[in-house]
Amino acid sequence: MKNLVKQFPLATLFLAGALAVVLGAIARPPHIQAARPARPAAPQSSSSQSDQTDLSITVYNSDLSLVRDVREFDVPRGTFQLKFMDIAASVNPATVHIRSLNDPAALSVLEQNYEYDLLEPAKLLAKYVGHEVTLLRPRETNGTTDWEEVKATLIADNNGPIWKIGNDIVTGFNPASIRFPELPQNLYDRPTLLWTLDNRGAQKQKVEVSYLAGRLSWKADYVLTINREETKADLDGWVTLVNNSGTGFENARLQLVAGDLNRVAPAMQARAFTAGVAGAVPAPPPFQEEAFNEYHLYTLDRRTSVMNDETKQVSLLGASNIPLQKIYEVDGRDYYYRSSMRAGAPVKDPVQVYYKFKNEEKSSLGMPLPSGTMRIYQADSHGSTLFAGEDRIDHTPKDEEISLHAGNAFDVVAERKQTDYQKLGSNSFEEEYEITLRNHKAVPITVEVNEPIGGDWEIVSSTYKWTKTAAFAAQFAVPVDKDGTAVLRYRVRVRW
Repeated sequence: MKNLVKQFPLATLFLAGALAVVLGAIARPPHIQAARPARPAAPQSSSSQSDQTDLSITVYNSDLSLVRDVREFDVPRGTFQLKFMDIAASVNPATVHIRSLNDPAALSVLEQNYEYDLLEPAKLLAKYVGHEVTLLRPRETNGTTDWEEVKATLIADNNGPIWKIGNDIVTGFNPASIRFPELPQNLYDRPTLLWTLDNRGAQKQKVEVSYLAGRLSWKADYVLTINREETKADLDGWVTLVNNSGTGFENARLQLVAGDLNRVAPAMQARAFTAGVAGAVPAPPPFQEEAFNEYHLYTLDRRTSVMNDETKQVSLLGASNIPLQKIYEVDGRDYYYRSSMRAGAPVKDPVQVYYKFKNEEKSSLGMPLPSGTMRIYQADSHGSTLFAGEDRIDHTPKDEEISLHAGNAFDVVAERKQTDYQKLGSNSFEEEYEITLRNHKAVPITVEVNEPIGGDWEIVSSTYKWTKTAAFAAQFAVPVDKDGTAVLRYRVRVRW
């Protein structure tokens, strides 16, 4: 040993030892290299509908809703992943917001994912490409059905599965069922939000999640029941909610927003009603209305549930003994004054029927009415309530008039013809018109005749009183007796 030390200096031995260590590390195969300690996976936490402590939905009349979902559950300290289930499948992920209600500064979001790759047979099979599953097919043996299990590897799933069974590649094999060893992690049985969160506070957190979602909408429908004399009416309003959002909302606080909401364009029938009984005393309104920004907000005074794929109707208002007017109208056309008509041939104009009333407090109304369809009902001589027409109303503020076009009169006929034309100069002329109104009803009526007149005009003569209703329009009020006829003749001078 002493001879070896003398032969090789100490420094040389040290260098040789170091070189041996390096060469040994290089020569060591990768699978036996010293393993680094694995980073532990982030703890997992999940929350479902059973954790809810409060839920509210605000539905806009533009196929949009705001969901506020409050839940209380246990979470670990530090960084963890939260699986938040039972959300609307129509959620807009860009609008999701989460915050802690009991300790906002302690809970922060590091990352967010929306998982909508939902569990279904075709997707489950596609996730198992390259993996082994168990195929089952029935076999008949002496009148008895036995199930044969076949181990197979799915090697492709393009326009049909391709299997490797033993050493064979098999297509067209249609098993009765397939057994999968487990569910893939990236398939979910319901829409889910995944967050990576950092919790520096308590382990029990009350969390509010809010988001905008589509396919949850509402509209207003109204039933106007008029009396036999057509002087009074009862009005019932209904809210029709349609939920196709992909999740149900149970025991939720419900708010509705009416108005024309501006939205950025993406890069991407009402049921029949039974008319109410005339003269019934209305219950207190179930919705409380208030102004909100440039819109109107209607809040239901109780909680309700709106299940998925459900159409739900909630009473909006009820009012009785509303003063009502029935109006017959005949509207002329501009082309009467620009082209000649067939000599002696009258033109038939439809006599339109309108019902008008005012949305005011003294008429048991006064609440701003959301736009919707208003259906008109009236009792016949036997007391049966029949459908008598419908019209759509716009958003109607309080103290504004509502005019409903119910249809055209059957028993009132209007015919018009031009009876004279006289040129007065290079830029003026006179025309004369005759409008015959025949009333075959058993009651007298008054018909409003609305005439559009162009240019600088004046009525030279008229058989009935007229009113200038606009710069280029005149209106004549023509009474017609029952089973009677009235003829409106007027002459107009026009200058251009």
